[in-house]
Amino acid sequence: MAASSASAPISFPQRLAGWLGRLSGKAGEVLPVRVGGTEYRQSTTTPASVLGFDQALLWVVVALLAWGLVMVYSASIAMPDNPRFANYAPTHFLTRHVMYLVVGFVAALLTFQVPMKLWERAAPWLFVAALLLLVAVLIPGVGKVVNGARRWLSIGPVGFQPSEVAKFAVLIYAADYMVRKMEVKERFFRAVLPMGAAVAIVGVLLLAEPDMGAFMVVAVIAMGILFLGGVNARMFFLIAGVLVGAFALMIASSPWRRERVFAYLDPFSEQHALGKGYQLSHSLIAIGRGEIFGVGLGGSVEKLHWLPEAHTDFLLAVIGEEFGLVGVLVLIVLFLWMTRRIMHIGRQAIALDRVFAGLVAQGVAIWIGFQAFINMGVNLGALPTKGLTLPLMSFGGSAILMNLVAIAVVLRVDYENKHMMRGGRV
Repeated sequence: MAASSASAPISFPQRLAGWLGRLSGKAGEVLPVRVGGTEYRQSTTTPASVLGFDQALLWVVVALLAWGLVMVYSASIAMPDNPRFANYAPTHFLTRHVMYLVVGFVAALLTFQVPMKLWERAAPWLFVAALLLLVAVLIPGVGKVVNGARRWLSIGPVGFQPSEVAKFAVLIYAADYMVRKMEVKERFFRAVLPMGAAVAIVGVLLLAEPDMGAFMVVAVIAMGILFLGGVNARMFFLIAGVLVGAFALMIASSPWRRERVFAYLDPFSEQHALGKGYQLSHSLIAIGRGEIFGVGLGGSVEKLHWLPEAHTDFLLAVIGEEFGLVGVLVLIVLFLWMTRRIMHIGRQAIALDRVFAGLVAQGVAIWIGFQAFINMGVNLGALPTKGLTLPLMSFGGSAILMNLVAIAVVLRVDYENKHMMRGGRV
């Protein structure tokens, strides 16, 4: 029996996990297997490289990336028929998305090698670097203007969004900040106010682009980490109230933001159907056409120049049209499962007295979960239109890159958790 077990073929997931384990330099170590309660024992039958990180999480991420790749191609294949994109090949966006995935995968492999202690030491400098990038994008001649917004830096033929780096930098900085302020977290002026000021500076720079959606994500990440870090509940709700009031004031004082809210309330009205409510109305039409099981992959009509930005902000609408209610529900379940899994990894790290690593992992869960919630809410007509992509799936180089870097950091946290549980040091 032992001989037949030893000669059993190694599956593809095991081969991939073994390759990643060798890259991390830990392939020879034997990792623990939970056998009940809090007791762990070493496994001699399962390769250590397979247990080195959360494989289930990895494969859910791979599934979302693969599904996103297929849907980006489906949503963009007809775009060359539009005179604006007449010089593009039908595979233009597919090819670029594959390139972004390759770059993101390489960046994720490199990120996985970085110990969490190094991220903790580099947190303030990473935050400063993000601020400098946000300032640079506002400089005329440096920042690239697209559709009236100055959100991109040109790196050769590729545009890069500093706001995506800012999300990650604020996450790392907030986790480090809470660890440093753990002794005074009950005092508003010594614990909360400095972090609030840092987020406010980032917010001012993001609103100058303007990119209110990114600011909302940054604010929620910071608030979530403050709450999970143990900030007094009264202070937390006070800050939350101030933020909600600030966002309401920004909307009320901006005519075009007010118009978006009115269009959201009645997208099919004569006043809004061809204006601010155009995208939302066609998104709802697409999802309505999908019914229960969808019209089939490639069968979307709304992507044929009716629904703008179908391959970016409104990718879910095309998924709803082609895969129906079943496809949308499957997608929601995958994101819910992934968010819950990442939160579990964060709680595990905190239980092992690795507070910084745990807060970082939970911050990634808040980031991906909240942004997915906003994007889905916009596509389904539950929230006003906001320029946020669907994490891991929508077309966009900088977003895919930073999403994969964040997931790699979570896998590193999980790897270090397992290393500590078998008696090692990190």
